[in-house]
Amino acid sequence: MSPDLYVDPARAWVARERPTTWPGGAGTAVSITFDVDAELSGAPPQELELLEGVPITESDLGRVSEGQYGIRRGLPRILALLDELRVPATFFVPGATALRHPEAIRSIAAAGHEIGHHGHLHLPDHDVEPARLRDEIELGLAAHEQVVGRRPYGYRSPSWSLSPTTLELLREHGFRYDSSMMADDRPNELVHRSSGFSIVELAPHWDLDDWPWFPLGNPAPRDPELAFACWWAALTEAPEEGRHVVYTFHPEVIGRAHRLPLLRRLLTEVRARDGVWLAPLGEVEQLVRAGA
Repeated sequence: MSPDLYVDPARAWVARERPTTWPGGAGTAVSITFDVDAELSGAPPQELELLEGVPITESDLGRVSEGQYGIRRGLPRILALLDELRVPATFFVPGATALRHPEAIRSIAAAGHEIGHHGHLHLPDHDVEPARLRDEIELGLAAHEQVVGRRPYGYRSPSWSLSPTTLELLREHGFRYDSSMMADDRPNELVHRSSGFSIVELAPHWDLDDWPWFPLGNPAPRDPELAFACWWAALTEAPEEGRHVVYTFHPEVIGRAHRLPLLRRLLTEVRARDGVWLAPLGEVEQLVRAGA
């Protein structure tokens, strides 16, 4: 790997490969992740106002209602399916979503799933001034501690938009891993040159996300079989290089009643496939750091 792959303009960080052997001789690791954006997925940031960290004004209620569907119907269906199939998952939650829907987010924790940081108002990191980005990180942390009772150590930037300032804030606040960047499809480590602090990078990709296949906002109809074929190909090709496959879903997208069978089919096939280690991102990060 090129040492300059992730280096920011100040050359503060360097990327290092972390070859990993998966438990039980598995050839592939799979992580199932969800971004629980709720109303923040349907409203542009400029249309949100805050009162004690909770968005209270949305000008396009029709579109925002699609995000609300994810909390109202999608999330309970997903949690029931994960419980039925015994699948552990990682849920990334914006702080404002946690504050607005505390019982829903607590239900994720109560089911034993990992919860990660996903900003506060779901603002793209690269479009946010440093002071506002600090607020996004710190308000999000405070919301998680208030609602869930513990702070998250994993981060996924809204819309996978990361900046050098984000990395510095993740270092300052002691995050252990990030799942935003896509320069590799195997775990690697971002090391801060001067301090030695490191962040394990667990890469997602747009192909393995439900949103590009079924975007909100009156999209053209999409063939679910094409989505499944892409998701399945990532899994079947992964053992050749021992890759880590990270799937990303949204309750307001995959949690629709007519799309949930697609998720059921994928999870059932993953569970049945030999040589697959299924784990939340936090467990993968721990394994990578242990050098297994």
